[in-house]
Amino acid sequence: MCKHNPPCPTADASDREAARPAAAHPEQGWGLLCNGVLIFDDTGQLLPDGRIVKPHRSLLALQTMRRPG
Repeated sequence: MCKHNPPCPTADASDREAARPAAAHPEQGWGLLCNGVLIFDDTGQLLPDGRIVKPHRSLLALQTMRRPG
């Protein structure tokens, strides 16, 4: 699917999130990478073969987001 040189990581690679964006819909909370991975704002992912990767935000990031302003 990726036509970049050098090619982006595949959907099965551990660094799959390093692939270049093919489509971005931040208003809807998701984006599509050129390797076919759908990424979501909560850091969850949907792989091209239908597998789900659970959100993996760090506890520190979540605590920072919940702090009262």
